[in-house]
Amino acid sequence: MKRLCIPSLLLLMAALAPGADLRLGLVGTDTSHVTAFAKMLNDASSPDHVPGARIVAAYKGGMPDNATSAKYIDQYSEELRSKWGVEIVPRIADLCSKVDGILLTSVDGRPHLAEAREIIACGKPMWIDKPLASTLEDAREIARLAKAAGVKWWTSSSLRFTPMITALKVDGIGGAMVWGPGPFEEHHHLDLSWYAIHPIEMLYTLMGPGCTEVTRTYSEGADVIVGRWKDGRLGVVRAARPYGAYGAVVFREREAIRSDPKAAVGYRDMVVEIVKFFETGVVPVPVEESLEMFAFMDAALRSKESGGRPQALR
Repeated sequence: MKRLCIPSLLLLMAALAPGADLRLGLVGTDTSHVTAFAKMLNDASSPDHVPGARIVAAYKGGMPDNATSAKYIDQYSEELRSKWGVEIVPRIADLCSKVDGILLTSVDGRPHLAEAREIIACGKPMWIDKPLASTLEDAREIARLAKAAGVKWWTSSSLRFTPMITALKVDGIGGAMVWGPGPFEEHHHLDLSWYAIHPIEMLYTLMGPGCTEVTRTYSEGADVIVGRWKDGRLGVVRAARPYGAYGAVVFREREAIRSDPKAAVGYRDMVVEIVKFFETGVVPVPVEESLEMFAFMDAALRSKESGGRPQALR
């Protein structure tokens, strides 16, 4: 029988103690998500408090050639340390010994494969912030490594769980149109993965998987991406630049239902799902659906490069 090392045994005992909070770690402190999550999880007086877990440690990470990462990493790291009591550690391996689960929150998708590889090697369950990766190949490799190691994981945009979208999940959806911001980041091969992943995830929340073909019309100010599902339904994404509001319409046989334009868009509903995942091991978003969204963006990129011709999902 395999024996647990002392640190692992202590972590397990702490996690199983009545009323004990799960201890979570962050990989990547260069996004505002980390301080928002810390407030919700670590501040019991917050009106948005989510019980059951605390962020106790973080690895900074960072990508100096990404303007967002370079600008904010020290600011958010210091806030985590001084305001929320989060220990900043020098290596992912050091983080693994201190926590029960890990949130991979690096703002840039390029290092996600290398960072996920280290997390998977230490056997910790993980949630991966958007974008899952910067390429379809990296996304698939993360899934392959985790499956081989038996490590549970998932990824999601917060828009999937907002009432604006969940209120539209009705029976008999024959098609959907969603819209949201779609600015680019020059280092991400899949250009839509940087920000348009949000409206794309909204579309998949409403339509489910099963897209077979994508056509993309590109302009400087916006993209319009049309997906054809295998059952004949059409799903449309409009990604505006630099930024724009979020919204959606679902179509049924005799009606169209629009999202509430005043509905709040926040992180709490997703954080609730993240904590449930670490408590139960139940993955709320199938890995296959997340990978199909990357295949959708890959097909959209090929459509753009071909001048707008339809492209099958790989």
